[in-house]
Amino acid sequence: MAEYRLSAQLQGHEDDVRGICICGDAGIATSSRDRTVKFWARHPEKNREYVLSKTLVGHSSFVGPLAWIPPSERFPEGGIVSGGMDTLVLLWDLHKGEVVETMKGHTSQVTGLAVDSNGDIISSSMDCTVRRWRNGNAIEVWEAHKVAVQTVLKLPTGELFTGSSDSTIKLWKGRTCLQTFSGHADTVRCLAPMPGLGILSASHDSTIKLWELTGQPLLDLIGHTSLVYSVDAHSSGQIASGSEDRSLKIWKDGICVQTIEHPGCIWDVKFLENGDVVTACSDGTARIWTTDTSRSCGDEELAAYTDLISQYTLSRKTVGGLKLMDLPGVEALQVPGNSDGQTLIVREGDNGVAYSWNSTELKWDKIGEVVDGPGSGDAAQGQVLDGVRYDFVFNVDIGDGEPVRKLPYNRSDDPYAVADKWLLKENLPLTYRQQVVEFILQNSGQNNFVPDPSFRDPYTGANAYVPGQPSSSNGSAPKPTFKHIPKKGMLSFDTAQFEGILKKLLEFNATLSSDSEQKQICLSETELSRLAAIVKVLKDTSFYHTSKLGNADMDLLLKMLKSWPPQMMFPVIDFLRMFVLHPDGAALILNTIESGNDVLMETFRKAVASPVLPPNVLTILKAMSNIFDKSCLHQWLRTHCAEIIDSVSSCRPSFSKNAHLAYATLLLNYAVLSIESKDEQCQVQILSAALEIAEDDSQDFDSKYRALVAIGSLMLNGLVKSIALDLDVKSVANSAKASMDSKIAEVGADIELLTR
Repeated sequence: MAEYRLSAQLQGHEDDVRGICICGDAGIATSSRDRTVKFWARHPEKNREYVLSKTLVGHSSFVGPLAWIPPSERFPEGGIVSGGMDTLVLLWDLHKGEVVETMKGHTSQVTGLAVDSNGDIISSSMDCTVRRWRNGNAIEVWEAHKVAVQTVLKLPTGELFTGSSDSTIKLWKGRTCLQTFSGHADTVRCLAPMPGLGILSASHDSTIKLWELTGQPLLDLIGHTSLVYSVDAHSSGQIASGSEDRSLKIWKDGICVQTIEHPGCIWDVKFLENGDVVTACSDGTARIWTTDTSRSCGDEELAAYTDLISQYTLSRKTVGGLKLMDLPGVEALQVPGNSDGQTLIVREGDNGVAYSWNSTELKWDKIGEVVDGPGSGDAAQGQVLDGVRYDFVFNVDIGDGEPVRKLPYNRSDDPYAVADKWLLKENLPLTYRQQVVEFILQNSGQNNFVPDPSFRDPYTGANAYVPGQPSSSNGSAPKPTFKHIPKKGMLSFDTAQFEGILKKLLEFNATLSSDSEQKQICLSETELSRLAAIVKVLKDTSFYHTSKLGNADMDLLLKMLKSWPPQMMFPVIDFLRMFVLHPDGAALILNTIESGNDVLMETFRKAVASPVLPPNVLTILKAMSNIFDKSCLHQWLRTHCAEIIDSVSSCRPSFSKNAHLAYATLLLNYAVLSIESKDEQCQVQILSAALEIAEDDSQDFDSKYRALVAIGSLMLNGLVKSIALDLDVKSVANSAKASMDSKIAEVGADIELLTR
């Protein structure tokens, strides 16, 4: 069969292209991490080319799944449905380039979309639910899986399927599960129809499966070497798949007939009706591939793409366990060696070449080309590190998915000195010294090594470790310590300008007093005196253990919270923020809630109600953050987690810089609380919201830092590490590592370790 060749490249996105939608004969839509959807129309004259027609801007975070609505009276040029990490499903009128319906309800990233024959929109989400929307409203909602739903598929014949992080596929009739398909060993990431046979599934277990609609597995397509993100089929029987391994694979009759390398992972693949294939790549470009020579690109464009792949491959090539691009060039041979026989590896073209220093003739003698052997990933196989040859280069497995560390060692070295140097270099505790020494001695065959008995550890003053004595080592080095995660304890906003709060309360009270219609809700002189007395108690934090607040104080606060108009609420909420930090204040609030008067939830809803008033949002975010300081209110926080996060997320467009910081603080506190309570559903929602902040380049450093700490803590000690990986947290970590702010760069490095 004819091979696929590059036909066209759709360049315009500023970040990963995440999704593709074939819009009939009209064109192609693409979604991206850059928060946009782009529509590409066919070139009016050149049959193989597409031109950017519209850029749809409306999501506040990266956009993923897309769906097409054919032209109709309502949508003369068709419509596009998009789902985002911002939890929204948006319906676009392609002719106007505008959002005509905003569907709110999901509490985490939208992962899949389908359009039913009657026009209903069906969406899946990381929040474990599937929703059916009609005219912008959710008419059906159900929990489809116990963990994240990754994809949804609606067949023309009526069957509805979902794929999940639980590794299963479910067949639905309405909200009833008719059958569960089991067979994959990891997340089911994508589902696609296979005309005349059944459905296809792509999985993180690196395989693709073909299933009958009865759930009977028919075929396994094995060939990818990493996570498979997408799969699609053509009426000709061909199948296309895209993977983290950076390859597009074309399959026919269960056999891979072609592999096309890309300069990044492939998030999505789709067939055009004519058999061409469209790929969405993490380099920000969508590409079209064809077997029709009349639609192939020119030689110059093909040569440029070939060169791009060559450069990308070269940047990733390793020799002797080293990145080729990290090796010194041949100019390093101009520098004399330090000792006879010293080995140096340099980069010559696309190869690494080893040289040995000849001290007699004062020159470098060429040894030969260095290649990675078949066992180069195993401990003690590597012999070269940073261009220097050692007797051993151990691959030290830290454990729990942490990155493998290189530990170089020569038999003539002092193992204690090597251990000290390595621990300092890898930023690991020096108290692990004995275990590292044991690891070196066991793996270098020096179990009979006898240390100097007069040795004293320069850090602890203790004697050196003696091999053979009891040790907790199991042959691998200990876990590394992280600089910023996990977060322990809660953050609060515990300072206040009490004089300013009191002054504003008095000012607003005077306004109410002068209004005949609102005079009945103003505070009396006695109440104003009591208010001043409460402020005095709250200001003197050093006497919180002896000072008292009573029911009358709570009643006064309740009066203002319940009766004062929204535009006058912010100083009252600020007063509440400090009131809850007093032990009696927290107890009084809890008693009020338990009596059936949930003043906290009532105040929260009032503060975030439309139209949003920024001062109210800022003060309620700070007040909510302070509630975490009191364990007696933790159950209330857990109960209302979903509503609080969802409501606050919808207010984000109106946030000031200080509100963003307060929101990030709220999420970080919720992360700590949900880890303690092992609340997976809450953790998923917090993770999604925190990732949205972490990916927002307009955020200030402090807000982004707290969001990243929340993400790292949830991954390290929570229940959502696999979901974070599904949400491409690795890209977030790499972006953070490149930050100019040292704290963000460090916590980015912490998270990046967890992704390996």
